[in-house]
Amino acid sequence: MSDFWRYLRSRLALMLFLMGAAALFTVAFALYHLPLAAAAYPAALTLAAGLCALGVGYGRYARKCRALRKLQEAGENLPSLLPAAKEPLEAEYRALAVRLCARHQAREEEISGQYRERIAYYTLWAHQIKTPIAAMGLTLQNQDTALSRQLMGQLTRISQYADMALAYLRLDSEHTDYVIRSCDLDAVIREAVKKFSGEFIRRGIHLEYKGVNQKVITDEKWLEFVLEQLISNALKYTPAGSVAIYQEPGPTLCVADTGIGIAPEDLPRIFENGYTGINGRRDKRASGIGLYLCRRVCQNLGHEISAESTPGKGATIRLNLARRESTYE
Repeated sequence: MSDFWRYLRSRLALMLFLMGAAALFTVAFALYHLPLAAAAYPAALTLAAGLCALGVGYGRYARKCRALRKLQEAGENLPSLLPAAKEPLEAEYRALAVRLCARHQAREEEISGQYRERIAYYTLWAHQIKTPIAAMGLTLQNQDTALSRQLMGQLTRISQYADMALAYLRLDSEHTDYVIRSCDLDAVIREAVKKFSGEFIRRGIHLEYKGVNQKVITDEKWLEFVLEQLISNALKYTPAGSVAIYQEPGPTLCVADTGIGIAPEDLPRIFENGYTGINGRRDKRASGIGLYLCRRVCQNLGHEISAESTPGKGATIRLNLARRESTYE
């Protein structure tokens, strides 16, 4: 019905002109004292013919509207679906649409090519940077001094940032390496904790973890990546105290700390890309990407992630590892 009213509005000027002409003839007949019936009969015939023309015109208009709606969903196939031109002006519009589609497609291909080149470069960089990181790690393992332990902690952070860059590049990739299967959750947790063992010891942060004895359906490597991010955040914002890893019913895995916590106004937005919040603005090193990556990876794995916090008393991040429909299913 909206198409009908739009069509009437487009023909409003013509209808007003015809009504004005009919009124003018009626007034002229009245001034010359001519029978009004002589004007009414041709006026009625004209009105009937006008209504017929209006109906035929609306039919054509409605068909064009339906065709245009289909063309809006055509995408790259738009030029091949354009109807043949019946008038010279339509031919000009059709040629213009074809040229614009060709330009748009060429630009899309150019942007896509540039994007693939960037992804290839940064992926290669992320892999290459791991070679010197591994070499420095082996060198520091042969030393046991306060300085070597501190350097090893910083090296672990660098390795984690390289993993974050690689994970970010792979988030929307057409090719994924997710391997969903039954995994021993304790084995995944131990591998994630191992990377930060030196920092726990050096800073005197107590780790509360007694094992969960749970099997979950997930991707072991990517779940470990998420846990590393959560443990890293817990350590970053816990000057002193403890970090606890435990299980709630669900199965829900919790990573809790006794650190500075999260401000209530920041809590709803901590999983947004680039959002650092009050604590992040104080810590100039914060990027606001770690928890965003966790949310995206959990979404891809079919898990859920949530947070709660009391400022000054710490924060708890919950991972609901019950298998749900994931992005890649």
